[in-house]
Amino acid sequence: MNKKTIWITGGSTGIGKALAIKFANKGWNVAVSARRVELLDELSKNFENISCFPLDVTDKTKCVEVFDQIKTKFENIDICFFSTGTWNPKKEKEIDIEQMEDVFKINFFGTVNSIKAVEQYYRERKNGIITIVSSIAGYRGLPNSTGYGPSKSALNNLAESLYFDFQRYNVRVCLVSPGFIKTPMTDKNDFKMPFLKTPEYAADQIYDGLINKNVFEIHFPKALTLTLKLFSFLPSKLYFKLLGKMTKYQKNN
Repeated sequence: MNKKTIWITGGSTGIGKALAIKFANKGWNVAVSARRVELLDELSKNFENISCFPLDVTDKTKCVEVFDQIKTKFENIDICFFSTGTWNPKKEKEIDIEQMEDVFKINFFGTVNSIKAVEQYYRERKNGIITIVSSIAGYRGLPNSTGYGPSKSALNNLAESLYFDFQRYNVRVCLVSPGFIKTPMTDKNDFKMPFLKTPEYAADQIYDGLINKNVFEIHFPKALTLTLKLFSFLPSKLYFKLLGKMTKYQKNN
């Protein structure tokens, strides 16, 4: 029996790396992609069933080339997990257009480039899972999130749209909405992060959601995500008031 295969972008650190290790330990073939080749090489040295395919997801042509390489090596790719992302909290506190363009180029369009590279393959295969990693920041507007939050909100909408498009081909589209996970990206935050969890915790939740459950959205930790989901139904006036108190975000006088 052939091993199953997963392709993970953003696999050199954080959630992507932890998930690569999780699937590798479960006996899967794991193809990992990221820009930092040295970190990918370290992963492949430690796990014989993890293979490295360096990639900058903002390069549309390269996304296609790398996926072709993965198909050549493994033939069947059961799951694609697209988790490339960037975040610069210092530049999110004002409208920095160049920063916003960079965030969308990586978070949103990098994900779109990756999905486009696998689109025809899954339409013809008529089976598999395409996974889009978003964030709780995509639920509603948050303070000091002029680029990151909108990019994740766009991914949420994209995932819902693609759900219908790929459902016709028996391909599952899955959205992952993590809360605060301790990664090099969240280490930049200068505020308290409630219910902060490890990348290994995130990997466990994602693995369970992808393999053992048939859900559209995998979100965690529930104590945080369910609260924010309830907030998303509130009228704007009440939402702004409650969130302002929770984040201690005050008007400048």
